[in-house]
Amino acid sequence: MTSALELRHYSHDDLSEIRQTLIDVHADVHADQMADDEFRQKFPWFVDHWGGHPEFSCVIAFDGDEVVGFAYGAPAKDDREWWREHLDPAPEKSRTFHFSELMVRERWRKTGTAERLHRALMDAQDDELAALLVDVTHPKVEALYESWGYRKVGERQPFPDSPVYAVMLVDLPLS
Repeated sequence: MTSALELRHYSHDDLSEIRQTLIDVHADVHADQMADDEFRQKFPWFVDHWGGHPEFSCVIAFDGDEVVGFAYGAPAKDDREWWREHLDPAPEKSRTFHFSELMVRERWRKTGTAERLHRALMDAQDDELAALLVDVTHPKVEALYESWGYRKVGERQPFPDSPVYAVMLVDLPLS
């Protein structure tokens, strides 16, 4: 099923074109949790926040005309590498891509689509490291990222109403 997928790359300049697509996929993926989860309801704000970064990078997978999933993030701004506080000493490498979101619709899960989206997004970066957050109540997701080379370096709760997240880091380029 995944071999027929088309992966398309988008940037900050494309946000107005893809914004609603990202919001719709998120609403579909989290449909059973949206009504009761105020933090998930803030997703449009996060799309605007990340998409507003001049170096925003997004990959969307399509099966024909149907959107399958997406991955996005942006390079860290100077002095915004929040993951460094979890390492002593912190790596000398400094250019970090903050990998913000990866979502795949139910029908395409367990087909390799998530890994393809992740790889396509990471391969397009010229940063030295990638950092991400994974809800600590989702150990299978954390294990998936570990299988892709990430390592957990700490935990943080970035917003008062957000979950506690595992802070994960990987060297780029991916091996």
